[in-house]
This record gives sequence, C-alpha cells and structure tokens, in this order.
Amino acid sequence: MRHRLAAELIELTDEDKRLQGGAFGDDYPAQLAHRRVTTRNADRLAEIMDEHGWPGVSLVGAEGARRAWLIAQHADRQLDVQRRAVRLMAAAVAAGDADPGQLAMLRDRTLVNEGRPQIYGSQIAGLRDGAPVPWPSVEPDRVDEMRAEVGLDPFAAHVATHAPR
Repeated sequence: MRHRLAAELIELTDEDKRLQGGAFGDDYPAQLAHRRVTTRNADRLAEIMDEHGWPGVSLVGAEGARRAWLIAQHADRQLDVQRRAVRLMAAAVAAGDADPGQLAMLRDRTLVNEGRPQIYGSQIAGLRDGAPVPWPSVEPDRVDEMRAEVGLDPFAAHVATHAPR
C-alpha cells in the first residue's frame, strides 16, 4: 500500500471539505477558493491515474480510495477527469478493488454534468416545497432496485439526508 499517496488524497479532500460550505452561498471569493481547490485536486487525480490507474483499495486503502472517489465526484468542471475516473473505477470495481456504490454515484454525477438522466437517483437537483427533488432518472421506477444492486440505500433514505432540518 502507498501510505504517502493515501495521506495526500486525504489531505486534498480535507481542504475541499473545509472550503465546501462557502461554495454554495453568495460569497463569490469563497466560491472561487473552493473551485480552485477542486480543480487542483482533479488535476492531481489525473496525474495519479496516469501513474497508477484508479487508486483503489489495494493501492491506497479504503479511506484513500474513498477520498480519490470524492475528488472525482467534485471534479464537476473537468468532465474529462470524471469520465476517465468512471472508466478506471469500473475496472477496479470488477476486480474487487473499488466500491460499486461509489462508482454508481460517480456515474450519476457525470451523467448529470453531461446533461443526461442519471441511473441511481443519487444526484439531487434542489428542493420543492421543502422536499428534495432528484435530477431526472433513466428508469425512475427501478431506482431502488438499481441502488440495491450496487449497495446503496433506498432512494427515500438517500433523500432524507438532503431534507432541510
């Protein structure tokens, strides 16, 4: 296992998390700071993928692999990185070296960023009358079935985490 690489992935995403709160408000400098961090993180993930392929559990441990996924998940302005991460992560999932639920969420995020319907209902478009509303799905009647196939909670449990408190 590459402990230094795992620590780097954790450090990169810690900074992302620290700045994330400002990314959604009206504070333009905070939005730019978060955007710079997610762009830099995605650039670094691209370098890691060049060198190692997908940084799966065998390379960086479970937490390092989760943090690599988080970087790809937040690379919304770098679709090339997200698309490549999906391809490499799919191979890692097939080899038992990555989490299928994380891959499902990254697939949904990438599809939504491409302006296409998602598969697993993991991406929330906003709130309507206080209730979370997902982005459109390819097969909305089968979302729970597909979520179960990759180890994700049912859709109702997922949206409950996005409900206003």
